[in-house]
Amino acid sequence: MTEIVLFHHARGLTAGVRDLADVLGSHGHTVHTPDLFEGRVFDTVDDGVAHASSIGEDVLAARAAQATAALPTALVYGGLSMGAARAAEGVLTRPGARGAFFLYGAVAPSWWSATWPRDVPSQVHVTERDPWREPEAEAEYVTDVPHGELFRYPGAGHLFAEPDDPAYDAGAAGLATRRILGLLAGL
Repeated sequence: MTEIVLFHHARGLTAGVRDLADVLGSHGHTVHTPDLFEGRVFDTVDDGVAHASSIGEDVLAARAAQATAALPTALVYGGLSMGAARAAEGVLTRPGARGAFFLYGAVAPSWWSATWPRDVPSQVHVTERDPWREPEAEAEYVTDVPHGELFRYPGAGHLFAEPDDPAYDAGAAGLATRRILGLLAGL
């Protein structure tokens, strides 16, 4: 089984994020869920993005690095939307990553002027018409991330696997979770 660090989305460390961690944990994985917002949770993505902007990327990156400092290096990094950047940073700056998965957004290694490690498989899960999608990042991910898989689900919702979000899609959420569990089982 694997040890996972799961970085939350812009709404914060919600019950839905904890539920995903619990599902992964129920399959024998150890899941750490650092709270980069220090207890703040938001009703909308826009409110959470505004809060994240007020904190700043440097502070969020430092909080993520501090949260992983005492963890083993052989981690799987999971990131949800805003948390995808924190997860990718871990893979790209901390040797030893075993795998990665990203819900609600792709990452582009060029954002860190880095090369994705060849031995770190990963997955991205997005909906086709998500208004927060970054097609350029997806294109770079597909081109520059070895063993990277991009899954697009029908729909227009951003937080499609977050049960209390208006964008929730039980079918897409279930399929994404099964695919993530498949990735983890292969490590």
